[in-house]
Amino acid sequence: MTDPSSSGAGPRLWAIVGATGTGKTGLSLDLAEALAARGRPAEIVNADAMQLYRGMDIGTAKLAESERRGIRHHMLDVLAVTDEAAVAWYQDAARAAISGVHSRGADAILVGGSGLYVSSVLFDFRFPPRDEELRARLEAELDASGPGALYARLRERDPATAERVDPRNGRRIVRALEILALGERTHGAALPDAPTLWHAATRVIGTSVPREELVGMLDERVGRMWRDGLVDEVAALREVGLDRSVTARRAIGYAQALAELDGTMTRDEAIAETQALTRRYARRQVSWFRRYPDLGWFPGGDPGIAERILET
Repeated sequence: MTDPSSSGAGPRLWAIVGATGTGKTGLSLDLAEALAARGRPAEIVNADAMQLYRGMDIGTAKLAESERRGIRHHMLDVLAVTDEAAVAWYQDAARAAISGVHSRGADAILVGGSGLYVSSVLFDFRFPPRDEELRARLEAELDASGPGALYARLRERDPATAERVDPRNGRRIVRALEILALGERTHGAALPDAPTLWHAATRVIGTSVPREELVGMLDERVGRMWRDGLVDEVAALREVGLDRSVTARRAIGYAQALAELDGTMTRDEAIAETQALTRRYARRQVSWFRRYPDLGWFPGGDPGIAERILET
């Protein structure tokens, strides 16, 4: 990837990626401040799919406005929970936000762990066609029977894609089956082995924490979400249509909090399942981002990382 660190470069695109809980948000703020100190203003663009939704704050670890250090943020709270967060829509919206940042003479910092969303912005990432009628039939089957049978069908028809899809992620399974039915390649094949960058002056930074440390941190983070009032947040979101949503109601933590509210899970069961799913999600994130060429990894949570990044 092009190294955008030279002072004579035009507006740059930085991307901070990695598993959940590895310090991406803090680093994005530190990097923006470090760039500003060197005379390069910077703004932050969210690439966490669930942080797009208004009101989904506790369960997504969304940074409160008061904690943003006066740095301008984009692509936060742009959807109602009843909206569908489609990655093709996100690609257009995020790239427009980045182009706006660049037009103001500032660097853009894309930050988040939603691999498909990040990839859609960074690379020449094109999306297969859609068939709304076919998708509606698959979604009706998903609602009636759950993701298990659909996932088995995907595994039979495209084992390579099935390996990359969470068996519980009904929306991703439906989309993969829709693409296959249309005779197209699936999401996993849409990112080529040698992807072309969308913006030439791009640098991608990965944050990492040793696995044995991260597991404990993630488990504690989930417990803290419940202590901070996730169930109350979900109850309030239910009042504005969370149950009718396609995407938001299936988010990790939110689905379990809904189950607790419905009495189909105890609190301990909801927390335990959320912890297990979060750990699994973190593993998938690492696997996804390891495919990026020339990605530089840095230890998450180190307060000196931003300066080190700018010096390398």
